[in-house]
Amino acid sequence: MKAITTYKHRIFGLDVVRAIAILLILCSHSTILLFPNSEATLVKFIQFFGTIGVDIFFVLSGFLIGTILIKHIESNQTKPRHFVQFWVRRWLRTLPNYYLILVINIGLAFLYKNEIPNQLFHYFFFLQNGFHPIPDFFTESWSLTIEEFAYLLGPILLMLIALFVKRLNKWSFLIMTFIVIIAFILSKIIFHFNTINTIQDFNWSHSLRKVVITRIDSIYYGFIGAFLSMCYTSFWNNIKYKSFILGSLSFVIIHAIIFINKLNPDNYLQFFNIWYLPLVSISILMCFPLVSNWKKQTNSIITKISLWSYSLYLVNYSIVLLSFKHFVNLEHSSGVFKLIILIGFWSISFLLSYILYTYFERPIIEFRNNLNN
Repeated sequence: MKAITTYKHRIFGLDVVRAIAILLILCSHSTILLFPNSEATLVKFIQFFGTIGVDIFFVLSGFLIGTILIKHIESNQTKPRHFVQFWVRRWLRTLPNYYLILVINIGLAFLYKNEIPNQLFHYFFFLQNGFHPIPDFFTESWSLTIEEFAYLLGPILLMLIALFVKRLNKWSFLIMTFIVIIAFILSKIIFHFNTINTIQDFNWSHSLRKVVITRIDSIYYGFIGAFLSMCYTSFWNNIKYKSFILGSLSFVIIHAIIFINKLNPDNYLQFFNIWYLPLVSISILMCFPLVSNWKKQTNSIITKISLWSYSLYLVNYSIVLLSFKHFVNLEHSSGVFKLIILIGFWSISFLLSYILYTYFERPIIEFRNNLNN
């Protein structure tokens, strides 16, 4: 419990990564609020980095969850009951916030007289975007379904591998990781060649980027980082600067080529469907040897934003931003009024996330941690 409030065991570099990711998403959502129909290059650029914020979260989640699973394997806690305990701990971390915000979204939809999906029950079982684009309701939950199924899939595969080996080890973990990555790259290939021509009004982001069956591998690139950092620590530490430079350059070069050649899913679909997302995840992962070694005790604003990031992700769009859009028409508003609204959006988002974290999320985390005491 003390680790939560004293920051003793936190890795500051990962807090920085988490804070950057959520701030990128907030900046992206700010443009939706202020410039909803803008085609300006700067607006599109800012919105693009919101999508990168989610990719960062995916790789970070994989890195952290993969580390936990490797620790299970190293301590020989690999029986079904141990993986059930792993799931329970993850669910106590993620589900209470999710269901609270889901219920609030349902209430707001009735209050604002918005359309509610016919299959609303899918949201209670994380089925809203398993194979199809997510409905226009609680849309930010698309990434949470991908994470939840990623948490389920890894331990299930490890338990299946355990049926054929005497004891799970680090290589079992690595085999499981590559099985998932290869399987979901294949799912992208199958999607591209067998499904794409049957989809009307195809939207790459909604039909592929935000669908579980084509995105789980994004989290498992973080598993590779967990494997290297836990099992080859010296190598992981020794390459941190070279890897960071190479990862950063790779990220910049990929997007420079896209920008210079004006590539987009409409004119270069195979690249975006199959290769773009894995390449982005790998370039982000290559920065982790450096950031995961950036350790210092701090209670800075960066650490606080990191702690609030999950709550902030849940409240900023469907609750705060859409409420602003419901009550305020900014299309013909002055620049000063838009600035006031922007400040209000950020302020209320941070205030609500602080309240949600302090009085709901953190008590549940502390309860979960006390279960092992």
